[in-house]
Amino acid sequence: MAMRLPAAAVLLCLVDVLHAFAIEEKGDVFKRTACPAFLMFDNAAYLADMTFELPCNCKPEEVSSVIWYFQKNVGSHKTTVLTDFAGTVVVDSGHIHAGSDVLKRFSIRMFSLIVFRAQVTDSGHYLCGTKKGEFFYGYDVDVQPTKHITVAFVDRGQHVQDDYTEKLFSLFTAFWDWTRCDRCGVRGEQRRIGLCYVQSAQLHPRYRAAMPNVTSCGSRAVPAHFQHPGRLRRPEVAIRSCLTPCPKEEAPEEGVQAISNVISKLGEKPWLPRVPTQFHKQPVGSGLIITCPGARPEHAVAWDKDSVRLYRSRYLVGVNKSMRVFIDHGNHLHIQWVQVSDGGTYFCWREGKMVAGFRLGVMYQHRHRRTFNDPETIYAAKAIGMSYVLISIVFIIIHVCRCCRRVFRCPART
Repeated sequence: MAMRLPAAAVLLCLVDVLHAFAIEEKGDVFKRTACPAFLMFDNAAYLADMTFELPCNCKPEEVSSVIWYFQKNVGSHKTTVLTDFAGTVVVDSGHIHAGSDVLKRFSIRMFSLIVFRAQVTDSGHYLCGTKKGEFFYGYDVDVQPTKHITVAFVDRGQHVQDDYTEKLFSLFTAFWDWTRCDRCGVRGEQRRIGLCYVQSAQLHPRYRAAMPNVTSCGSRAVPAHFQHPGRLRRPEVAIRSCLTPCPKEEAPEEGVQAISNVISKLGEKPWLPRVPTQFHKQPVGSGLIITCPGARPEHAVAWDKDSVRLYRSRYLVGVNKSMRVFIDHGNHLHIQWVQVSDGGTYFCWREGKMVAGFRLGVMYQHRHRRTFNDPETIYAAKAIGMSYVLISIVFIIIHVCRCCRRVFRCPART
C-alpha cells in the first residue's frame, strides 16, 4: 500500500503536466499565426437558422480577452459591439428565437464568436479586436435565405439547378458533402446543402476565399452590378434515403440484463432509459422550438415522435403550404399552435445515433380576469374606440353628402 501512494502521486503529476502542456499548445497557435499587416476578410457562407462559429485566428500574445465587432459595411459609422467587455458572454441556446436581435443570439468562448440561429440580417463584417478598437482578424459572413430555397428529393428524380453564365461572371451552387445517415437500423435520410457562389475576375481583392476569384453570392466582394443576378439564384438542399446498420454496443452485465428482462416481462420499463430525457410542459395554443443537444449545421439530425419517423420528405419546412409541425434547415423541430395531440416523447438522432428524448406534456392555461391595467385590455379599448370614431365620421360624412344632394336638387322657390 505504501508503494502505491508514491506511484499514484507521480501519475497525478504527469496528468497535470499533460493538461498544462495541452493548454500551452492551444496558446501556441496564436504565436505561430501572425496577424496580417493589412486587415483582410475571410468569406464564410451559411444558411439562415444555422448556428456558426468564427474563431479569432490571430491575436497578440499579451491580449487575454477579445471583443467582437459587427459592421454591415466596411467603414460604416454604425458598429455593434458583441461583448460584455469581459470576453466571456454565455447564452442559453434553448432560449434563442429566430426573431431575436443578434445581441441576444451570440456567445464568446475561447476567443471564438458563436452566433445562434443566424438570420439574413446578420450578414456583414465581423471583426476580432480589443476594447481600444484594434482589429486582428475579420470575416465576411453571408447568411443566405431559406424562404424560397430549392429542395430536390433525389428519390423522386428531382434535380438541382443548372449553372448560370454571363460575360463577366458565372453563378453556380457549391455543395457541402453528404451528411451521414441520420438514423441507424431503420430507413434514414441524408442531406446535402448547396449555397450560391459567384466566379469572376472583378471581385474585391480585400476579400479572400478558399478558391481564387470565387466567393459567395452575398459577399461584399461582389461588385454592385453583379449582385442582382445573385439574388435570383436560390440556395439548394438535396435529400435522399439511406440505410445503415447500428454499431454494436457492449452488452450489459449478465446480472443487470437478467433483472432488466424480468422487469420488462412484468410490463414495466427498465429504470435505465435508452437516452437522457428532458420533461417539459407547454400551454395549448403556444409555439415551441426543440433543438437537438450538441447538433451543428453540418450534422445529420433526425426527429421521431414516439415510434413515428418524422422524415424530411414530409416534414421539411416548405414541403406543404400549411405546416404546423416542421423541421427547418437548421435541424430545429417546430410545433406551432401546440395541441393536446402533440403530447408525447420526441427523440433526437445525431450522426446516426439516438442521443436525447424530449417528453412533452400539453396543459391548458388557467383563465384569469382581465383588469384595466393589462396591456391587452388597453390595446382592445383603443382599437374599439378608434373603430367607433371612424364609423361615426363615415356616418356623418354620408349624411352630410345626402343632405347636400337634396338641397341642390330642390328647385328654387320664386
